[in-house]
Amino acid sequence: MVGMTTPPPATASASHASTASHASPVARIALVGDRSPHVKSHTRIPLLLDALASRDGLVLDAYWIPTGDAAAEAAAGTLARFDAVWVLPGSPYASEAGALAAIRVAREEGVPFLGTCGGFQHALLEYARNVCGLAGAAHAENDPGAVDPLIAPLACSLVGHEGLVRCEPGSLAEAALGAERSTERYHCSYGPAAPHLPELTAHGLRLSGHDEDGQVRIAELPGHPFFLATLFQPELHGDGSRPHPIVRALAAAAVARAVADASGRASGLAGSGSAAR
Repeated sequence: MVGMTTPPPATASASHASTASHASPVARIALVGDRSPHVKSHTRIPLLLDALASRDGLVLDAYWIPTGDAAAEAAAGTLARFDAVWVLPGSPYASEAGALAAIRVAREEGVPFLGTCGGFQHALLEYARNVCGLAGAAHAENDPGAVDPLIAPLACSLVGHEGLVRCEPGSLAEAALGAERSTERYHCSYGPAAPHLPELTAHGLRLSGHDEDGQVRIAELPGHPFFLATLFQPELHGDGSRPHPIVRALAAAAVARAVADASGRASGLAGSGSAAR
């Protein structure tokens, strides 16, 4: 990987990839964000990876990619070779361009994607700029002088807030949650500005989850294998020993991609062997 020749797994239990690999394939996931011991969602990652492997048999080989390196990783084709990309909280990111580049690769290459909190905000920003053609779409946290930002300060901060989220019937969000509604945890002060949302939906983005006031809390991309973004932070669910259903759904999508890729390679090798004979 660019700037990280032998990146360490995000979990201290590196043995998961070796001991569980006989029972379950290992999927590689890129954790895009500026890792910090002061960001609770970041410190939860090792617990979640352990629980996914031990409880659900979903083994993820995880690599942290700082946003400052993500644009180069995207350009080199490295990110497209992962089985999933998760853009984590922790904004303002060191590199807005890096976060957007990672999201774009996942969206265009069909790589399972999850964006949480800042990842949700930047998923909408990437879509507005690169799909809707709104080159001037801005995030007020990164560009405080923006006149009409797509991502703006919330009227009421959601830092430390818990609230009900309702999913649209038949949505990926509902399927991932396994329920039409759930109570979720937040830690953010920015969200999408309502006047810009019709432009996003007109270009195919589905706003599939809302709070009790009708504010958008989940977005997804129909036709993509797995593309989900949440303003809330599912990684803060419980104590980390039982991964949130959305985190499990991402892991399952990553493993499914790894299995499909391995099957494709095996078929290709078998075909080559037959041709050689």
